[in-house]
Amino acid sequence: MDKKKYERPVLQKLNTGLMNKFGMATEYKPLTEIAGIRVSKLAADFGSPVFVIDENKIRQKYRELHSTFTTRYPKVQFAWSYKTNYLNAVCNVFHQEGSWAEVVSGFEYSKAISNGVPGDKIIFNGPDKNHTDLLTAINNGSLIHIDHLDELYSLTSITNKIQKRAKIAIRVNMDTGIHPMWDRFGLNYENGQAWDAINKIMASKNLNLVGLHCHIGTFMLSPNAYAIAATKLSDLAVRVKQKFGKIIEYIDLGGGFPSPNNLKGSYLPGHDLIPPIDDYAEAITTALLNSAISPQDLPLLILETGRALIDEAGYLVGSVIANKRLTSGKRATILDIGINILFTSFWYNHKVTPAQEFTEYREDMELFGPLCMNIDVIRESIQLPSLKRGDHVVIQNVGAYNMTQWMQFITLRPKIVMISIDGQPFVIRDNETLEYINSMENMPEHLKQFDL
Repeated sequence: MDKKKYERPVLQKLNTGLMNKFGMATEYKPLTEIAGIRVSKLAADFGSPVFVIDENKIRQKYRELHSTFTTRYPKVQFAWSYKTNYLNAVCNVFHQEGSWAEVVSGFEYSKAISNGVPGDKIIFNGPDKNHTDLLTAINNGSLIHIDHLDELYSLTSITNKIQKRAKIAIRVNMDTGIHPMWDRFGLNYENGQAWDAINKIMASKNLNLVGLHCHIGTFMLSPNAYAIAATKLSDLAVRVKQKFGKIIEYIDLGGGFPSPNNLKGSYLPGHDLIPPIDDYAEAITTALLNSAISPQDLPLLILETGRALIDEAGYLVGSVIANKRLTSGKRATILDIGINILFTSFWYNHKVTPAQEFTEYREDMELFGPLCMNIDVIRESIQLPSLKRGDHVVIQNVGAYNMTQWMQFITLRPKIVMISIDGQPFVIRDNETLEYINSMENMPEHLKQFDL
């Protein structure tokens, strides 16, 4: 008979009042395996913490979303959002599935080119495209999405100088009923900025207007907002055809679809809160098909989906460093996972699951990271069983943004492992070392010696 684990008894305050309106906490099982490999083995082989990406889950999710849209609309193209996760192995999974590349910087553009993406299958977004970026994109036949008039004037100057036409679209911001409205990027629909830009483009001999683009927000919970956006872009396409006889080749509705993550401040978990992807597909495609665009002129529908495609495929395995009691009596558990590598903990109450069997007893606790910073909080309040030093935990739905927005701060960034469709783990990004960090620095000669 196994000896039961001893836990020092503590007195806890009882709060009067009604029970939680959603009832008692439901039981859940430990997450002992990821894509068929035991969590304990992953931690032993690759260190703790370690990011793990399930390739099969990426492909399944992509095919699910692709099918959802293509069964409702005849012409659909996905473009992988590099800023969401620009690890080369991740990007190439999407490219193998048929996704183009959507980038927002010269750095990301170069990454897409080095991954083998043809120039004419790269969508170049973002407000900061310098002269070299624009010239490269023009020569490669990429789709350049204009963010502001200064960029329009730069493109006009460059194309007139080199006497080469550029394939462009304009980014349009608009009121879709969601507030605050995203009007920092692009040109406004309601006040006529977008139409004014279109007229300027059509007057230029070297700018070829091929598309219209919008990105109305992030983690959008309203499918109807996309219907409004599709309707307004369709209206612009119809006006372009009427005035100039020009057919808009594509309408790009950007990204922003939510993942099942748990937003901070929400009463309901993500799985219960977010609408199914079918609702978004139905809203978008119905708006396009019901618009005044003639059937023979239907544009290609481009989607720059990121978070909804990759979040669920990402896991972060970590270990318990220590436990302590706060002055309030609340239990605090310290993990080797900090906010420097789990940036999205600022937005989400991530699901945290023990990776080994646990008792039925659970306690409200706070999860801290290892950083010597008071803000290093992974979860402010979570019901978990008692975890001892060395126990493993798995944080789920971390595939989006953490591996691009993470930073080297106090601790070094860990390995990233992808588990292939045949169950083989591959290190797709190595962990940082002191030598790697120091290789970026230069020491002035007069500072090399000291005597303490």
